[in-house]
Amino acid sequence: MTKDQLRIVYMATADFALPSLQLLVESGYHIVAVVTMPDKPAGRGQKLQQSKIKTYAQSVGLEVLQPVRLKDEAFVGRLRELAPDLGIVVAFRMLPEVVWALPRFGTINLHGSLLPRYRGAAPIHWAVINGDTETGVTTFRLKHELDTGDILLQARTPITPEDTTGTVYERLMHLGAETLRQTVDLFLQDEEPKGQAQEEHDEAPSAAPKLDKENTELLWTRTARELHNQVRGLTPHPGAWCTLSIEGHEPITFKIHETEVLPESELPATPLAPGSIVIGPKQRLEVATASGHLVIKTLQPPAKKAMAASAYLNGLRNK
Repeated sequence: MTKDQLRIVYMATADFALPSLQLLVESGYHIVAVVTMPDKPAGRGQKLQQSKIKTYAQSVGLEVLQPVRLKDEAFVGRLRELAPDLGIVVAFRMLPEVVWALPRFGTINLHGSLLPRYRGAAPIHWAVINGDTETGVTTFRLKHELDTGDILLQARTPITPEDTTGTVYERLMHLGAETLRQTVDLFLQDEEPKGQAQEEHDEAPSAAPKLDKENTELLWTRTARELHNQVRGLTPHPGAWCTLSIEGHEPITFKIHETEVLPESELPATPLAPGSIVIGPKQRLEVATASGHLVIKTLQPPAKKAMAASAYLNGLRNK
């Protein structure tokens, strides 16, 4: 089978999926349709805005399908008319079996972790939050249970101490595009490329649950290193948060964008209670934790832009 003979339905909405679609198109693959979420209102005017996936698909003349319900009879009927050989999903919604089982060779998924590690909605965030030094991408076959299908290909990349979820996301987005292209190439050589069952993998399964208000709060009963990794893992979105009462002022809930761990040589001789606030040299904002001090470098007060913590402290003193 040649690239132009392999009929592909590509299902995605998030920006993470755009380089993969572009690479498949530029590599000469036959994308018979792109399935993406309906346009949503956004901004002050609440005007309908389309995803970058849709904009690109239309710019290269691809058919775009935007079902509200993935089980909609008209949508499923159109998929049958397109007679796809292969379905591809990248950062999309949960698919009903009537959709993912429809293509002749089934449907494959690109996931932002080294499965079976970090199954779920936020794999990149949790890899950074947990202080991992390596992550990667996985392509696998879809089946009923979330992120559990047979692994086809994986590619790895280091996570440096300076990385945030934003920087890792950018690397994985492009690493994923190349890994997905290589995976689709397998279907040209063998219509049923053999995968590895995740149950046979050396890595133990772990979860990457959706981020919410509870698991994004900074709790001072954790260590400074753990909290620093949490901030890195929640940057740039959705952001870590905490409530602080600084220099006798009323408690305020801040988003925290940048931190560092205070060197041991600069810690007080007598440990402070977790949550204690210290104003160090040059208006350095420190918070004592279960082990060590977390230095807050950049914060964002409610309804204001992010700013240096030192600038915020100077503003309090001026008041």
